[in-house]
Amino acid sequence: MLLGLAGVALFSLTLPFTRMAVAGLEPVFVALGRALVAALLAAIWLLWKRAPLPPRSALWPLAMVSLGCVIGFPWLTSIALRSLPASHGAVLVGILPLATALASALRGNEKPSLGFWLTALAGSAIVIGFALRQSGGSFHQADLLMFGAVAAAAVGYAEGGKLSRSMGGQQVISWALVLSVPLVMPLVIWLAWPQLDRMAEAGARAWIGFAYVSVFSMFIGFFFWYRGMARGGIARVGQVQLLQPFMTLAGAWLLLGEPLELANIGFALAVIAVVAIGRRMQIKR
Repeated sequence: MLLGLAGVALFSLTLPFTRMAVAGLEPVFVALGRALVAALLAAIWLLWKRAPLPPRSALWPLAMVSLGCVIGFPWLTSIALRSLPASHGAVLVGILPLATALASALRGNEKPSLGFWLTALAGSAIVIGFALRQSGGSFHQADLLMFGAVAAAAVGYAEGGKLSRSMGGQQVISWALVLSVPLVMPLVIWLAWPQLDRMAEAGARAWIGFAYVSVFSMFIGFFFWYRGMARGGIARVGQVQLLQPFMTLAGAWLLLGEPLELANIGFALAVIAVVAIGRRMQIKR
């Protein structure tokens, strides 16, 4: 649970730093460029550790991690955050624990009990209610992109969490990043070449945001996250991510000056209570 919490703490600043990055850089470049930077770090780590090549049976799960976590989630959130405040996007990402547990259950990895599903639904209902409260009672077009990002990340988390039991979380995210290079690199070059002048004028804040999501969101955070899910179970440790929206709200307040209302504390306490209850529910692996 503590490993999962460390990963969530690093992931929680992804949306604020992404919003900083897309303020001066193209969203698609931010999404794919950060994957390319993280892939370089991953290749260095694999060479340093002299990691063996992944077995053939791991190629499909690694491809799902690449499509979901390396490409899908960053791409969709980068586009959505051009028009969506980070604080609003944060609460939508709050349903990710339920989506991850659902993806894991559909793949036959785990069998959560009825009590777990009830607590997961309760936590997600709190988060969705918070989202609707923030947006005036209705979802916007960018909300659909965020829900698509949640679905992509859930599949990547479930596949990566299961594979981490045999390969280790560090190797899973590293190989997933390296395998994405043949697709990502040509797109990054194609996107960056016509915009070199504009990118040079993007400003320090945009590049700081890009650096954070490249190093911490796309690489280091997964070391903690996948190892935590491998040791504690995908569905159970995934519940810790219910805390992420409120960590993100704090980050958006500190980094972007987005308002933080006192009512948020009540929602945060409710979510923490649900996580505590969910930890005690039976989950068969």
